[in-house]
Amino acid sequence: MTLLEGKVALITGGSRGQGRAHAVTCAREGADVIIVDLMKPVVDVPYRLATSTDHAETVKQVEALGRKILAIEGDVRDQSTLDDAVARGIADFGGIDILIANAGIWTQGNFWELTEQQWDEMIGVNLTGVWKAAKAVTPHMIERKTGSIVITSSVNGLEPGAQYAHYVSAKHGVIGLMKNIALELAPFGVRCNAVSPGAIKTPMTDHQAAWDMFAGHEGGTEADMIQGGYHYGALRGTTFLDPQAIADTALYLNSHLAANVTGVTIPVDAGHLLMAGVNANPVKV
Repeated sequence: MTLLEGKVALITGGSRGQGRAHAVTCAREGADVIIVDLMKPVVDVPYRLATSTDHAETVKQVEALGRKILAIEGDVRDQSTLDDAVARGIADFGGIDILIANAGIWTQGNFWELTEQQWDEMIGVNLTGVWKAAKAVTPHMIERKTGSIVITSSVNGLEPGAQYAHYVSAKHGVIGLMKNIALELAPFGVRCNAVSPGAIKTPMTDHQAAWDMFAGHEGGTEADMIQGGYHYGALRGTTFLDPQAIADTALYLNSHLAANVTGVTIPVDAGHLLMAGVNANPVKV
């Protein structure tokens, strides 16, 4: 018996990276899948967004496991897109048991230098988009008196990070949102939890701007990033983790194994939060 046998999972940002890992893991564990993702550049980020090729590859991998998949192009900032995805999922699969609110973006900038566009895009995708996804699926879950929602936050939902105050704000925000969703939906038998990834190797983190950040100068390389990752966690031999680490944690939260777990945040960070850290660049005078 697989952990999600007969379930249906809706995954935002499901075309690649952590989203694809969620989709494939859900399918492997017996669930049919709905993914919602962008396939055109509509936000200003320093890396390539998902494409139709990414979308198709996730479809291929899910179908190879013998599960059904509904792939929808859309922006999580658009409520009608998410409402339609839920309606189509119910019509095609008979119901939706799981929401993994995974879609997110990442950019950098000192808080006083961020543009309004950068702020609004970050909050819109990483916080408001989560609220809209949960809003879309909740009436159906309330009606059925069952359901599980897993929200992707970040270690930066638990600690600050220099040069991405907008990201930190959004990720702190979704933890507060998760707790309120869990509280409000508990009487209906619907659970809500969050996963806070640490350093995970995905297209959102594996690009030139991220390489430069870890190298400490322009012209950084992927090797610089991986080397920097060894300094991130406490666990021996860990650097940037595979997205599967996050998918495995969400699988637990969405399964019967966590039937009595709601309102919690699980960091998946190789022990990063155990360390107080040091000031690598002290200002002495």
